[in-house]
Amino acid sequence: MLGKALRARYTPLLVLAALMVLVPLVSTSSFHLRVAALVWIFALAALGLTILMGYAGQVSLGHAGFLGIGAYTVAIGPVRLGLDPLLCLVLGAAVAGLVAYAVGRPILRLKGYYLAIATLGFGVIVALVLHSEAEITGGPDGMAVSRLSLFGWRVAGAASWYWVTAGALLVGALLALNIAASPTGRALRALHDSEVAAAGTGIDVASKKLAAFVVAAVYAAVAGGLLAAMNGLITPEAASFSHSIELVAMVIIGGLGSVFGTVVGAAFLVVLPQMLTALQEYEQAVLGLLIMVFMIFLPQGIVPSIRAYLMERLP
Repeated sequence: MLGKALRARYTPLLVLAALMVLVPLVSTSSFHLRVAALVWIFALAALGLTILMGYAGQVSLGHAGFLGIGAYTVAIGPVRLGLDPLLCLVLGAAVAGLVAYAVGRPILRLKGYYLAIATLGFGVIVALVLHSEAEITGGPDGMAVSRLSLFGWRVAGAASWYWVTAGALLVGALLALNIAASPTGRALRALHDSEVAAAGTGIDVASKKLAAFVVAAVYAAVAGGLLAAMNGLITPEAASFSHSIELVAMVIIGGLGSVFGTVVGAAFLVVLPQMLTALQEYEQAVLGLLIMVFMIFLPQGIVPSIRAYLMERLP
């Protein structure tokens, strides 16, 4: 029984690892590897929302703000303070976690639409600060980012970044799966169904929601730091409202609460626009139409809907 449960838990991780090995074998250019690396980065950021929204049932419309915090910590630390970029990647995660703790304590008392608007306000504030503090952040034009080195190895080139981001996503997915199977994960799912019922069973609802918010912020900050280091340039657009909405859409399209579904949703919203560029001015319209079609016919998300279909059809 235990072996079956472990197989069920880690099968998505094994499938993801197999896909990561397969992509370089079938890709025909470094551009494909770069797009795949972007998928892994945004999937990592969206995994934090999977924990917050899919597990704990809390909505955040300002999640890109934490991505911006992580990205600009990696950018500002080496340039302004002379810190090592790898250290700044860790520091960015810590800063985002502390900010999430400070912000989450008051706003997580809100529920539903009020919580969504409060998190939206946080994201807007972060974006405005990054725009206006030009002496520190470079303003709307952004700033250059120092290259990342891992234990003396300078990370450069699409292939190198592909494997670095793939490894980061695998670690993030493993942590998310373990959280889901832990007592904390079960507590989060309980308050997702009913906060009143969860509190009645002895669960500290406020602390669990705050923990999920902090973990989600750390995921986004690490993803932001990797994005900044890979691009070598970061702008306030990284913390924009549109990116927050994209992250939420990745989680919902792939399947709310599904780790592998989050990766599928990220691939959908990163790869598909690249494929639709030939349509020029109709690109956004077609993308929006496809999202509507997926939501109508796969309302639970791509991965959970396909899984349910297969379970009904297979003996």
